[in-house]
Amino acid sequence: MIRIAIAGAAGRMGQALVRTVLLADDVELTHAFEIKENEFIGSDVGIVAGIGNVGIPLSDSVSKGDFDVLIDFTMPASTTTNVAHCKSHDQSIVIGTTGFDEKDQEKISAAAMNIPIVQAPNMSVGVNLALELLDLAARTFGDSVDIEIVEAHHSEKVDSPSGTALRMGQVVANALDLDLSKDGVYARHGQVGRRKSNTIGFSAVRAGDIVGEHSVWFVGSGERIEINHKAASRSIYATGAVRAAKWLVDKPNGLYDMQNVLGFKD
Repeated sequence: MIRIAIAGAAGRMGQALVRTVLLADDVELTHAFEIKENEFIGSDVGIVAGIGNVGIPLSDSVSKGDFDVLIDFTMPASTTTNVAHCKSHDQSIVIGTTGFDEKDQEKISAAAMNIPIVQAPNMSVGVNLALELLDLAARTFGDSVDIEIVEAHHSEKVDSPSGTALRMGQVVANALDLDLSKDGVYARHGQVGRRKSNTIGFSAVRAGDIVGEHSVWFVGSGERIEINHKAASRSIYATGAVRAAKWLVDKPNGLYDMQNVLGFKD
């Protein structure tokens, strides 16, 4: 039985993870924690997640639990701390957190030399299938179309564009031999002039309780192809993360993503 810990277990994503792990037959929830200031510290995590008492109190530290794999959908500062803990205790980690800066990402990559890590901006099976379709579409159209990425999330999301939108953009950029840091367009306002060719545009919506929507447009003369993904529930991310956690057990040290988990690449 794979022993799983959940970081940020009182948040909306954390609660979805708690429910998914507790309802699965082949994994066991052994630890759940939050930041020290969280109002639910000490409460039964099953009650916090809305499924009743399960006998696991919400802890205030990653160090107070025993587990094989940690699933972390929190904030960059918390995640890098948890990565350091897992590295020092030879524990695996699944990272769904987004918004890392270059320095944070270097820490994660360095830790992956000592422990196995799955890191993906989106754990949904559907989104990762969409990434494969985006690669195919970009290679098929080449530079004959304009490409725009539109994403929408709830009003509490703090990073923009979303990690998923950036990953989609990177897949397209790689297929077209573009440099997203130079060829990505992240804001338009005022007299910006004619659209430049060989660029990838990003637009972000933040409103209400939208779970997550992504649409990539390939727009040519007389036709438009859209590759869309709409999430109706956070459970799809939780299901994918648990699948990643199970896949990660016994894997060699290294940095993996959901394309590895789903068998799209070695």
